[in-house]
Amino acid sequence: MNELALDINQLNFSYGKKQVLHDLSFNIEVGQCTFLLGPNGAGKSTLFSLITRLYDQEKNSIKLSGIDIKVEPLKALAQLGVVFQQTTLDLDLSVKQNLFYHAALQGLSRKSARTAIQKQLEQLNMYERKDELVRQLNGGHRRRVEIARALMHQPKLLLLDEPTVGLDIASRESIITHVHKLSDETGLAVLWATHLMDEVLEKDKVIVIHQGRVQAEGTSSELMQITQRESLSEAFFTLTQKQGE
Repeated sequence: MNELALDINQLNFSYGKKQVLHDLSFNIEVGQCTFLLGPNGAGKSTLFSLITRLYDQEKNSIKLSGIDIKVEPLKALAQLGVVFQQTTLDLDLSVKQNLFYHAALQGLSRKSARTAIQKQLEQLNMYERKDELVRQLNGGHRRRVEIARALMHQPKLLLLDEPTVGLDIASRESIITHVHKLSDETGLAVLWATHLMDEVLEKDKVIVIHQGRVQAEGTSSELMQITQRESLSEAFFTLTQKQGE
């Protein structure tokens, strides 16, 4: 097995008496782009909240690049970049100001931040817009800034929570292409939650969760073979309807 960017082992979580994650286990290798599919209420948001330490896990482990987030949270979270579904940019600051602010939170020097900002924005064809207010950008360009922000400190794992929702086709395709290119060329691992199955490429790993449990994982073709269905959408429907319904 290659080096693991994310290793989740028998993860459980409850809201009061209601258990929402049940012995959830999976891993993501360095350089692997993984899509997390699940219906509403499957546990995706809870899982992301646990990985980012917005919630604290009850028992068993989440490791980022081999570092247990419960034992060494700051060191572990330094391996992680996150793009949340809802934008978290300051609309009244410029692109550059938003990124410098985040760089300071990450402990980057001004010089290192300047270099990282230029690199990430150039890769996203956004450097010429660095002085524009975020409020002036459309949804697709704001998403690009958020991806640049998440990658400035060179994390090993990028967490994407439905990053293309509400974007036009061209913006969606640009982000899909960019993230896959980063994964291929830099070894960045990606965990991407989505409802849009056309974002999944054949080489990508897919994890289907339902009612807080992993139902299946593999490539699109492997899931179609497991379920004897002709598309990923049909395979997903089969996997998420077969238990408790």
